[in-house]
Amino acid sequence: MDSRFHGNDGVGSETTLAGFVSSVCDWTVRRAAVIGAGTMGAQIAALLAGFGIECELLDLPEAEERDRRAEAALEKLATMRPSPLFERDDLTRIRPGNVENHAARLEECDWVIEAVFEDLGVKQRLWFALAPHVRHDAVASTNTSSIPIHSIAAALPVDLRRRFIGAHFFNPPRFLRLFELIPTHETDLAVTAAVQRLGSETLGKGCVLAHDVPGFVGNRIGLYVLAETMRAMQEFGLGPDDVDSVTGPPLGRPRSATFRTLDLIGLDVYVDICDKLQATVPEAWEQAAFAVPDFLREMVACGWLGEKSGQGFYKREQTDGGREIRVLDPETLQYRPQRSLDAPSLSAVRKLEESGDRIAALAQADDAAGRLAWRILSRLFAFAAAKIPEVTDEIASIDNALRWGFAWELGPFETWQALGIADTADRMARDGLAVLPWVDALAQQGDPFYRYTDRGTDQATPASGYAHVSGSEKSLSLPWLEAQAQPVVSRAGATLRDLGDGIAFLDVHGPKQTIDSDVLDVMELAAEQVPPAFRGLVLSSHVQPHFCVGANLAFILQAAQEQNWKAIKSFIHKLQFSLLALKRMPVPFVTALYGRALGGGIELGLSAHRVVAARESYVGLVETAVGLVPAGGGCKELLLRMVGERDYEEKMDSRFHGNDGIVTHRDDKQNRHSRESGSPSDVAAAVQRAFETIQFARVSQHAPDAVAIGYLRASDSIEPNPDHLLYRAKAAAIALSETAPLPQPKPVQLPVLGAEGCDALLAPVEELLRDEKATAHDLTLARKLARILTGGDAPAGTMATEEHVLDLEREAFVSLCGEPKTQDRIAHILKTGKPLRN
Repeated sequence: MDSRFHGNDGVGSETTLAGFVSSVCDWTVRRAAVIGAGTMGAQIAALLAGFGIECELLDLPEAEERDRRAEAALEKLATMRPSPLFERDDLTRIRPGNVENHAARLEECDWVIEAVFEDLGVKQRLWFALAPHVRHDAVASTNTSSIPIHSIAAALPVDLRRRFIGAHFFNPPRFLRLFELIPTHETDLAVTAAVQRLGSETLGKGCVLAHDVPGFVGNRIGLYVLAETMRAMQEFGLGPDDVDSVTGPPLGRPRSATFRTLDLIGLDVYVDICDKLQATVPEAWEQAAFAVPDFLREMVACGWLGEKSGQGFYKREQTDGGREIRVLDPETLQYRPQRSLDAPSLSAVRKLEESGDRIAALAQADDAAGRLAWRILSRLFAFAAAKIPEVTDEIASIDNALRWGFAWELGPFETWQALGIADTADRMARDGLAVLPWVDALAQQGDPFYRYTDRGTDQATPASGYAHVSGSEKSLSLPWLEAQAQPVVSRAGATLRDLGDGIAFLDVHGPKQTIDSDVLDVMELAAEQVPPAFRGLVLSSHVQPHFCVGANLAFILQAAQEQNWKAIKSFIHKLQFSLLALKRMPVPFVTALYGRALGGGIELGLSAHRVVAARESYVGLVETAVGLVPAGGGCKELLLRMVGERDYEEKMDSRFHGNDGIVTHRDDKQNRHSRESGSPSDVAAAVQRAFETIQFARVSQHAPDAVAIGYLRASDSIEPNPDHLLYRAKAAAIALSETAPLPQPKPVQLPVLGAEGCDALLAPVEELLRDEKATAHDLTLARKLARILTGGDAPAGTMATEEHVLDLEREAFVSLCGEPKTQDRIAHILKTGKPLRN
């Protein structure tokens, strides 16, 4: 095999693509091969396995244990945090091997992905050796961040070049959604379309079509911003921590901001990519832009590579006061204590929830933070506009690449539009920055970069006019929603909108994605106004990255400290009975959730007739972590799921749980069995399961895990692509509304276990307390929770109504708010973001 890695004439047998092209619409990947078992290749294999695709993971052979590199990669996958695996069992779908002994396995694969290290010669020799084993109808791709795709393709026979494409996953591939597709001039259009469809619909990726140029889209723009920010730091005489206090959430970017991001990337990796870009970009000014500063080269020479080496721009040190994170002074290369930039605007913009408002306010501020923000943004705007059409033909591709690949809240053109195109262009011109004619024309005419129609989103083009953003009809964004119609009901924390086609949309956007009085008001109004005017309701949020983190704890704590029990009781009562009213509507009620759906957040879904959940959904009733119990119907609804809803569920199944064209997951045998049996032992086991789930505040690691725990039902749907979530939820509501009319549901009743059942639930907790593995307050919480789940004072063997269980929830919640230890837990999590064990 090694001899075949050296040289080739680029000529191969000519076979037809007709068979592949004719079936490209049906192309599915059942088995894939990933060549290269390094960090990136192994994680790509893990991602594919998580979506049910069988994988070959092949690397170069070791002298003695020939498959050892791939086997070691699988072992590492199991220990990485955050985990690249959805489930540990996903590893069973990955078969390790080596490219010499197992090249023939490629003949079984629908997709062959090469992900070896960034060396053109190595990639070419590898492809020359493997090409004869690639099936005639399979797609082949390379994962590279900087090497021209056509240069790699030159090693392939002509027929395989037509099925070859750059398919660049961003690291880590499970969590960063950007998937750059880079066809060459020889890549068949049908191949590009097939891989794009697979990425978007199956893997849930955000696909960006890039031109085959240095850095493609993501790295070309993203690394320019990092380089320009580093230059601004030096010009302004600032430190990395000063800059990071501006370039994180205040600028609509992750908390890792600039220099923590560089530490995570790896400073050696950053320097290597910048050097390659500097050597390959065509113009001298851009070559200078990617020049690596001397201090950064010194850091790499010292082995200060960032997170993987234990120090980079930041370093954890042990001090007399404990572990402390210190920051590097680039001038002296010495570490010092952290500080934050002293700028009034930073405090002011933190109060602004919407990204565009926050960034605009910061860029206009006349202080150190505002000047730095404008310096970075203005250069970014000029550069991004100048790269159209070199790196891509569409401004949406640049915006999406930065949002999906670098976790920005808004891309460059979206940010520019939020600041005002004309005012920003004028300011840039005053600063001596070029404003391209096509942008100037938009500014002069007062036209936007994006406009929104009933068919989706249109984007401005350098050739003048607008073009449709492909796929935008499935991405129902807030600007699109706002352009369609005036809200039905609007509050600061929630809005009821017309989503079209007879479906209403309850958009939850309370402070920091919590449930406040505005949310409750709009929920109550929706229960009244939706049935006569609409045929269904979708409840979700336009705010990213998290759906809802529960009730507004700041309000709860303040009321508890003031002993305003009436306010707390009224709040919880309104939450409970608003959700109960929505559940009992004669039209479908669908919740679309994503990211964190915690406490009251998941309660917004538990009462729905159907949930459509993004695959990356972290769901849990976590109230015990703050010294409380679920009281928005969470105990009741989880108990119904565990026990089985019997008559009511069967009616809902016939009406709302049919096939609506959206894939559902898992055959929920446990719930079906519980409905059929209903024996006392089955009920006791189900109540025990609900008790443990809530007591230990179990949180799902993803949506299928939420199904396994019991937060989601088998009839609920899981959507891989979060951008399509609202579209899918709307489709579910429409489909459900088109079945036979819903009969008025009978009131649901739950079995009561009584005092004996309550004691059985508490026995293990009391034992934990004796073993000093639980606190006295944990037992207090357990007693309140067990009382709710076993029916309170109702006699064992009877049935309890939903209202009865809600009363028990509310009673326990208000009582716990009066506990000093609960107040301490709430205060601690509000201050630190971490639970307190007391």
